[in-house]
Amino acid sequence: MVKENIAKLVEKAIKTLQKEKVFPEFVIPEVLVEHPDKQNNGDYSVNIALKLAKTVKKNPQEIAEAICAKIKPSKAVEKIEAVSGFINFYLSMEFFQQEISVILRQKDKYGSQQSKKTVVIDYSAPNIAKPFGIGHLRSTIIGQALYNIYQFLGWKCIGDNHLGDWGTQFGKLIYQIKKKIKPKDWKKLSINELEKLYVEFHKEAETYPEMEEEARSYFKKLEKGDKEAKTIWQACVDTSLKEFDRIYKMLGIKIDYALGESFYGGEPMQKIVAELAKKKISAKSQGAIVIKYANDELPPAMILKSDKATTYFLRDLATIKYRLKTWRPDIFVYEIGADQYLHLKQLFSAVKSLGWVKKQKLVHVAHGMIRWEHGKFSTRKGQTIHLEEVLQEAISRAMKIIESAKANIVLSEKEKKEISEIVGIGAIKYNDLSQHHSRDIIFSWEKILSMDGNSGPYLQYTVVRCQSVAKKAKAKKLEVNLTGLNEAEKNILKTIYKFPEIIQLAADNFSPNLICNFAHDLAQKYNLFYNQCPILSSENKETRLALNAAVGQVLKSCLKLLGISIPKKM
Repeated sequence: MVKENIAKLVEKAIKTLQKEKVFPEFVIPEVLVEHPDKQNNGDYSVNIALKLAKTVKKNPQEIAEAICAKIKPSKAVEKIEAVSGFINFYLSMEFFQQEISVILRQKDKYGSQQSKKTVVIDYSAPNIAKPFGIGHLRSTIIGQALYNIYQFLGWKCIGDNHLGDWGTQFGKLIYQIKKKIKPKDWKKLSINELEKLYVEFHKEAETYPEMEEEARSYFKKLEKGDKEAKTIWQACVDTSLKEFDRIYKMLGIKIDYALGESFYGGEPMQKIVAELAKKKISAKSQGAIVIKYANDELPPAMILKSDKATTYFLRDLATIKYRLKTWRPDIFVYEIGADQYLHLKQLFSAVKSLGWVKKQKLVHVAHGMIRWEHGKFSTRKGQTIHLEEVLQEAISRAMKIIESAKANIVLSEKEKKEISEIVGIGAIKYNDLSQHHSRDIIFSWEKILSMDGNSGPYLQYTVVRCQSVAKKAKAKKLEVNLTGLNEAEKNILKTIYKFPEIIQLAADNFSPNLICNFAHDLAQKYNLFYNQCPILSSENKETRLALNAAVGQVLKSCLKLLGISIPKKM
């Protein structure tokens, strides 16, 4: 990438100045190459002179000029100048012409890379016996986007859906099902009926608190392999998995593995308990076994309860052990809500104390909550919105827009249905992915289903527009000749080449919203170009068709990485 080459050129220039005794000897700090805020300040800018002012004991402008003098323009960089201590680099038209040619040649491979590394991404992770709530949306689609991004960059990606299918909550369900449902109807319970039973348990337990102890005893029976408890549990799992698959199909999500907490039970966990004791990481506390952290930097983490029942924490340790042995990843990514911050900090610290990881990275991509204005959703209190309800509402609203629009094309009922599904679900996904994962999203029908401005439908429409222009042109091969371009055309060139950088940046920061920002910016510049510059009737038809094709390809790649489909018509 030209960005890396600029950093190397600047570093080489500084070393030359040190050899010539113009600069003293010092360890050269990292050379940051960034895009300036204002386009007239070049395509790239370096602020190293400002960093070196105290070390070199000269003013930044003088340092910048000295560095500039040691760097010669090239085929890619036509001009270099020092301004107010910054070193600004201007890319050549030859560079832009070559980049457009590369996009047209490589198509959907443009910006992709090769890698020998492996990443395991833990995402979605719904709880068994509960319908998908709107709160499950973020982990599911952010996790899938990260999977797509890393796969595009050549990583071996393992997506693991760590289902919540174990724990005391199943003792509550087993208790409630046994009390209220006949055995012949256990397998007939719907996902909504299971949720209702769970909510009812908590309402009744407010009056009869002894129910909580009963629930704990039922979970203990489940852990010991009680036949009846396991039959009820399995019925809950089977019903839930069918429901989850249906919702994933609507969202266009496909996860490699669905290994629930129950998968890691038995002997593997007992070995971990023994290992923790042997390495003196665990200790007894009021009948339970806990991990105590050095200098009390973190609260103790329970691994076995006083009745010897296992905990979520111990199951998470067993999960990491399995993933290390099976997949040997370089990075573990947990796309989990910010409310699990302490849990994961305790977990990562325990794993490091055990010596299981050395160079491997453990990353928590902590997403904010989708919540009511007055607080978070709660399944226990029945205060949640089912995800399917949101998706169907989005599809319905998209259909109304299609039917009310004065379109130039006639659509069949089948096409309307297909487009409304693609646009509606795309709008939901983009609304979430376009915001940084750390932000909380206040649930609002109006905002989440907006079809205007920086939205999924806007980008989808732009791609369809690009494809429509190309279809009308019927050009088989495009000759790229970027001479005599106007401002609108140059604006596209000065944006589109950033795509490979943005993908790498999105991966490094686990931030799909960076792709959204880039795609929206490019789409805006393309639509300005489209409105100002005739394409098919222009003397510069070939050049403009090349720009049209390049923009269409890059936006298509952006949406694919975000997991958003594109309709054939719009």
